[in-house]
Amino acid sequence: MFKINNLANQTSHIVTEQKGIFSIVEHNVDFSVAPCNAMEEYYMSQMNVKRKQAIANLNGKVGLVLQAGAMQYIVGNVQATTGLKGVGDFLGKMVKSSVTKESAIKPEYVGTGVLVTEPTYKYLLTENVGDWTGGLIMEDGMFLACESTVKHEIQARSSLSSAALGNEGLFNLRLAGNGVCVLESNVPRSEIVEIALQDDVLKIDGSFAICWSGSLSFTVERSGKTLLGSAASGEGLVNVYKGTGKVWLAPLTPSQSLVSATHAKSAK
Repeated sequence: MFKINNLANQTSHIVTEQKGIFSIVEHNVDFSVAPCNAMEEYYMSQMNVKRKQAIANLNGKVGLVLQAGAMQYIVGNVQATTGLKGVGDFLGKMVKSSVTKESAIKPEYVGTGVLVTEPTYKYLLTENVGDWTGGLIMEDGMFLACESTVKHEIQARSSLSSAALGNEGLFNLRLAGNGVCVLESNVPRSEIVEIALQDDVLKIDGSFAICWSGSLSFTVERSGKTLLGSAASGEGLVNVYKGTGKVWLAPLTPSQSLVSATHAKSAK
């Protein structure tokens, strides 16, 4: 039997999202500062730059798959496993790791208890994977955790040109099946623009897409019908998503320029 006090008190530690086994806690007030960085911390809080943590409540039925190194502490009868099902599974995960820039071995936690992740300045978003047609594809580095019912797969680009010309990688992590996942986003949910397509086309001038449905095809095309038309428009090549599904856009910040070293900051 255990009890955790002052983890989510709705005053300084606010629960912002709750879905599946996950709750997201935002540390609204941080008094553990020194005189040398008090001003910096104050202005960061005014701009909503606050530490967040994901809390997983394990009930013995659904396990938790976590990004390697993201666990801060565990309370209760919870065991960690590698989640490997043999040599073939290990080799497959090594291949996935090499092409998606994700850790090869993501520990799986099972049992009854509570797991809390390391604090981060990134925005933690919970999503039902089943709500994304064909699975949820994300930019590299966004995966933090998911329920063990979620499958991890590799999604290849529709063509080599979509990777080389679209300024994107050739492969991305795709979550499939049913269950809830937690994403580490460099932008808050309030800034994300969701575009739902029904047998239609989305053209983006730049790397502004951070998540999209696996049912969509991704290519790179000229913005105009001809080279002259593309030159006249001033856009040149655009990223094109076709089909039925949805796309998340971070229109204020291209994904290629987002700052990712927030875990280092959180360790201060």
